[in-house]
Amino acid sequence: MKKEVKDTIIVELGEQLKKYPHFYLVDLTGQNAEEAGELRRKCFNSGIKLLMVKNTLLHKAFEASEIDYSPLYDCLKGNTAVMFAETANVPAKLLKEYKGKKAEVPALKGAYAEESIFVGADKLEELVAIKSKNELIAEVVALLQSPIKNVVSGLNAGGKVHGLLDAIAERNK
Repeated sequence: MKKEVKDTIIVELGEQLKKYPHFYLVDLTGQNAEEAGELRRKCFNSGIKLLMVKNTLLHKAFEASEIDYSPLYDCLKGNTAVMFAETANVPAKLLKEYKGKKAEVPALKGAYAEESIFVGADKLEELVAIKSKNELIAEVVALLQSPIKNVVSGLNAGGKVHGLLDAIAERNK
C-alpha cells in the first residue's frame, strides 16, 4: 500500500473518531462471509458503522487525535474491526446478543464510550449498562412528571384544595 493511500486512510479514521462519540474495537477472527454479512446488516440496522482496519493505521489515527487513546494501544493486535456509534450502549447490546448465542466472535477488545476507555471483554456488561442521553432525559422527565400528575389528579378528584390536602395527608400516614 502506498504512503499516500495510508495517509488518506489515517485522515479518514481520524474524521470518524471525531464524528462519532463512541467506538468499540472488536475481534472478528473466525467469522465466515455469511456471519460477517449478518453482522454488517445488524450493525447497519442499529445505526452502527462497522469498519475493518489495519492496526498500525488505527494506531496512527489514535496518535493524531486530540484524545489520549493510549490505553487502547494494547488492543490493536490480530484482526480488528471498529464499531462507530452515536449511542454508547448500542454496540454493547449487539455484542451481548452474539455472546448469548454462545458465539466466540465478535469479541470485545476495548471501547471508548461516554468519554471513558474500557479494555477487555469483561467490560461488556458495564458497557451494556451505560444509559444513553435520551434514556437519562426520559428518566428525569418521568421523575418530574410524577409529582405534577399527583397534584393534577388530586385537584380533579376533589375539585378543591381542601380535597387535595386531605389526599396528601392520607398518603403520608
